[in-house]
Amino acid sequence: MTSLEVLPVAGALGARVTGIDLVKVVDGAQLDTVRRALADHLVVFLPDQHLDLDDLERITDLLGGRDLTPFVSPLEDRPYVIRVIKEPGDQLNFANAWHSDLSYLPEPPSYTLLHAWEVPAFGGDTIWSNQYLAYETLSRGLKETLTGLEAVHSAGMAYGTGGFLDKVKDLTSMAIAPSADAYAEHVHPAVIEHPVTKRPALYVNPVYTTRFRGWNPVESQELLAHIYRQATNENFTCRLHWARHTLAIWDNRCTMHNALNDYAGERREMFRTSVRGSAPVPGKASAAPPSVS
Repeated sequence: MTSLEVLPVAGALGARVTGIDLVKVVDGAQLDTVRRALADHLVVFLPDQHLDLDDLERITDLLGGRDLTPFVSPLEDRPYVIRVIKEPGDQLNFANAWHSDLSYLPEPPSYTLLHAWEVPAFGGDTIWSNQYLAYETLSRGLKETLTGLEAVHSAGMAYGTGGFLDKVKDLTSMAIAPSADAYAEHVHPAVIEHPVTKRPALYVNPVYTTRFRGWNPVESQELLAHIYRQATNENFTCRLHWARHTLAIWDNRCTMHNALNDYAGERREMFRTSVRGSAPVPGKASAAPPSVS
């Protein structure tokens, strides 16, 4: 552990963490540096982690405990692990849109872990965006407006019976399990306070946010579209070109991410777990926006 290094990969977020072998980590205190790196950098990349699925679940438990992923069938003998797969003949990949994982749940996951077992020869990068910066660079008036709003989240558009993924299930090898239950709605603040850093972050996303509470979808859409443009500003992002055995861990409470689908004819296989979270709480309006170069 004495050689552990945390090196930023971009100005907005993201860090490469080396000098730790997670196979040998058996105590939560051994992950304190990783937790600090997540608080500081929002997403961390740990290369050369030769984890089996037992290791992946153990690290997930040490970070706060495993959580279920609805509407995706898990591995038969591991209810908390999902296989993220794109076969060479598939047209679609998983998570190819900006989103925060499982924001439609009453208590969305705090962290997501994604471990690469097979990567394409080209493409297949994942991009993350910093939702602290997205909020902080809004005008004071819009900050004040958003901190008084609540947003309605639902998995229905993606995972509902007859929803998008149900309609395109023949184009992917992902074990999607569409359900009428996906149309359930849960309300979260549009701006939340991070439970660790206490910083305010935008908490809406194009996949799971349907409208603002008390507004109809048409009224909501123009403001949401403006926010999404802000939230995915290139200056607020970092990008990972995956290598085999890389483990990425990210904080869903202050990031969105997008898995690019630019590797036709190539195979990509990863395994994903989620760490239990808590119900989001409202954030407080911050000071004037910082300058963005």
